Amino acid sequence: MRTNKGFTPLENEVTGNRSNNGVTMPIKLLLRKKLFTRRSLSGFTLIEILLVVLIIGILAGLVIPNMVGRGEEARREGAMADIHGGIGAALDLYELDTGTYPARLEDLITDPGSVKNWRGPYVKRRLPKDPWGNEYSYKYPGINNTASYDLSSRGSDGQEGTADDISNWDTD
Repeated sequence: MRTNKGFTPLENEVTGNRSNNGVTMPIKLLLRKKLFTRRSLSGFTLIEILLVVLIIGILAGLVIPNMVGRGEEARREGAMADIHGGIGAALDLYELDTGTYPARLEDLITDPGSVKNWRGPYVKRRLPKDPWGNEYSYKYPGINNTASYDLSSRGSDGQEGTADDISNWDTD
């Protein structure tokens, strides 16, 4: 094998590299030596770490404000779903079967005895509470809905007649 001055034979690059004593080193060993240099073992620099922390902070600043307040909005939506959907539908089924709305919400679960054609229970298991843990307020005949019933939640403050109340007569 002839070598030119300053050039390494191509075979040495493919099969291995000659060390000082003339023994050929396998390619895997060469790669392993090149991968674990001083730079690769030193870890991250302080600037790299600060840059990552800065990017995470910017992303959190964009995402977190959009999520704040969603819990209260979800509770309001859940109460509206109960009033206009779950309990409201059960009250309408009761009225369809008996010809009148129940005197109390508990009549959706247990037969009041004095009503003909009761085919309940109209609500599975038990009556739901509003998302804040309070009982729903029910009146029949209704004061606000004179042709049917009034069904409402007292909202997050738990007091009836305040701005955060949710009812079947409010459209907003």
